Amino acid sequence: MKTGTIIISLILAVLAGTVWAGEVSQGRFISADPAPAMFTIEEFDTNFNAQNPYGTPTGIVTKYDVSTAKIGIHPDPGDILRIAYEENGEARRAFK
Repeated sequence: MKTGTIIISLILAVLAGTVWAGEVSQGRFISADPAPAMFTIEEFDTNFNAQNPYGTPTGIVTKYDVSTAKIGIHPDPGDILRIAYEENGEARRAFK
């Protein structure tokens, strides 16, 4: 009985992790468009160093639909954001 409970708990833990899986992007906040709710960022890569502690700017500018995202403090231009999103075709819908 105890082994079965442990196995079921492990399976549920693994499945719960896959339900919320998504992509993550990090970069410098450029602007927000109120209708529809969109954030625009310049993406950073993962080459961290003393001059670029959040990654090196790539020059790639991307828009994210944030209409249903959980957002804490509204960002100001130049702030570094980390956005968790789901990709649906060309659209990127942020959830956090």
